[in-house]
Amino acid sequence: MDGMSGPHVIRGSVALPEAELVWRFSRSSGPGGQHVNTTDTAVELRFDLARTEALPDVWKRRALERLAGRLSDGVVSVRASEHRSQWRNREAAAVRLAALLAEATAPPPKQRRPTRIPRGINERRLREKKQRAQTKRGRSARGWE
Repeated sequence: MDGMSGPHVIRGSVALPEAELVWRFSRSSGPGGQHVNTTDTAVELRFDLARTEALPDVWKRRALERLAGRLSDGVVSVRASEHRSQWRNREAAAVRLAALLAEATAPPPKQRRPTRIPRGINERRLREKKQRAQTKRGRSARGWE
């Protein structure tokens, strides 16, 4: 849209293409007095994730898999209505969508390699455990009568 604050970068040099964003405006609930009854300030931003060419294939597959619960026919939708101005709601929706896609396309975390417990640590734990048991055994009521 003309005048929007630049491309909304997902990660690196990949940004949301303005041509593939579908904006919808409606009346917002909440504060605003008479103004809220006459202007369409709530924003719904839709992005067709399944058909986009803007994302690399690996990212696209990853995002489709991770956002499967949020998609309807391959389209991800974000709503913003917390501001009284349509302009600020549009900005909020675009930033929210970019953040959502950045998180969904992020590479998976490295697999954790389990480490072995050193033998010395295990032996010390068992030695302390035996010592503690002996201390407690010494406190028993056998010789206290």
